[in-house]
Amino acid sequence: MLFSEHRFSRRDTGYGSIEVICGSMFSGKTEELIRRLRRAQLARLDVEIFKPTTDTRYHGSDIISHDSNSIISTPVSHSSAILQVNDRTKVVGIDEAQFFDDGLPGVCNTLANKGIRVIVAGLDMDFKGRPFGPVPELLAIAEHITKVHAVCMRCGAPANYSHRTVNNGEKLLLGEKESYEPRCRICFYQGTRV
Repeated sequence: MLFSEHRFSRRDTGYGSIEVICGSMFSGKTEELIRRLRRAQLARLDVEIFKPTTDTRYHGSDIISHDSNSIISTPVSHSSAILQVNDRTKVVGIDEAQFFDDGLPGVCNTLANKGIRVIVAGLDMDFKGRPFGPVPELLAIAEHITKVHAVCMRCGAPANYSHRTVNNGEKLLLGEKESYEPRCRICFYQGTRV
């Protein structure tokens, strides 16, 4: 559902928003998402957290950062399941947005229009440097965008590209340091190889 399709009612608080945390792999997206969600919990706000069922790299249900910080979440197979939040929910966290279906931006808009603060983290580009999944549309509708950077493993400059180090052309390849490394623009496009 697009923003213009939502019908506001007097029960809608109007204080919702969408925040997107994006960047390359190893840039601290999940770490920042966890930090914001923990602050909301400290403020005693009702928080619900989701991740795609396809992301089982660290844990079946918890969201875990590369620095081993974690927070309990609910794995869902389709973005529409996120709409089942309870009536008390004030903050919704969503990790690995790039792995969700194209309905995620509409889901985020619906939640924000109900007065919920929606915080989404995900890769903005795939391993070929192209826009990834529903994240570009989320960036277009978000009130707040934070782009975080990793450190280029070739030259040490700020990195915003996820270079795949293994020979695999599949669009989706779950992996970590054995399969990806962050690179700056120059090192990414010069095509230096491991």
